[in-house]
Amino acid sequence: MLTEPILHAEGLSVTIALGEGSLNAVRDVSLTLQRGETLGIVGESGCGKSLTSLALMGLLPKKAIRTARRLAYADCNLLTIKDEAMSDLRGNRMAMIFQEPMTSLNPVYTIGNQLTEVARRHQRLTKRQACERAIYLLEKVGISAAAERLNQFPHQLSGGLRQRVMIAMALMCSPDVLIADEPTTALDVTIQAQILNLLRELQRDLKMGMILITHDLGVVARVADRVAVMYAGEVVETGTTAEVFSRPLHPYTQGLLRCIPIPGKTEAGKPLGVMAGTVPSLLGEFVGCAFKNRCSYAMQSCSQRRIELVETERHAYRCLLPEATSSENYAREAR
Repeated sequence: MLTEPILHAEGLSVTIALGEGSLNAVRDVSLTLQRGETLGIVGESGCGKSLTSLALMGLLPKKAIRTARRLAYADCNLLTIKDEAMSDLRGNRMAMIFQEPMTSLNPVYTIGNQLTEVARRHQRLTKRQACERAIYLLEKVGISAAAERLNQFPHQLSGGLRQRVMIAMALMCSPDVLIADEPTTALDVTIQAQILNLLRELQRDLKMGMILITHDLGVVARVADRVAVMYAGEVVETGTTAEVFSRPLHPYTQGLLRCIPIPGKTEAGKPLGVMAGTVPSLLGEFVGCAFKNRCSYAMQSCSQRRIELVETERHAYRCLLPEATSSENYAREAR
């Protein structure tokens, strides 16, 4: 039973100063991660998923301003922690697999140099011990001839191998929290399945809490225990994966699920669901529901005030529609 919280964010926001005003890229996001749990964060490109993860890790660009009512790893306050202490935490107890391994790995250093640096910096291992740990993890993530790979450079590896190296690097210090930002992007289906199975296996072995960021709902359905759906910088629905997928309550979540073909149910040649319109600009002050211009159930009140999360028995959603009405609408559209 998952009872021990390891990461907690409440009211997390990220604002970026631009010439034409302030961009409210992440708005009042609240997330909780339990030890040993996988939380999936989903949403279309530009919704704030990656910025949320960078805010959790303290890796935002200089122009970005992070605020929160609470941001904590275990009993450590990440809002007040000093830079040196955060540097000791990052890569050690909290680790991240970045979205693009070719740009995340340094092209002028060998794979071995980049892997061993993590363990020697945080765990004070000798060079030999760090190399042994690196070889063990490279083999663990399915890379053959691991000892020889230590002397290779990133450009000498395929995209799939570089992604596995990034996973090994994130696991060098056996972190408590692992944030995986699109870990299977640009990989073929076979390699994608291997990477996901690998992450699940390693998570069980190390009892890590994992945040999986993706736009692929199929990946979330296979891997995540809970899911948070983001739209225009905020969480619009959250709950157990089974509950959100079987009974989505926010119109945006419902629209996403209607876009996915279901084996055995979706008729061949039948058009999939679509969501007309575009994501609104987040420059300056924003009032009301961010999805209102694309929602077929929008009312006048959707534009007049901020929409708060409505708590149900097993999940929460950010909408003025009653729970029963939302559920009925989705069931009717699915028929």
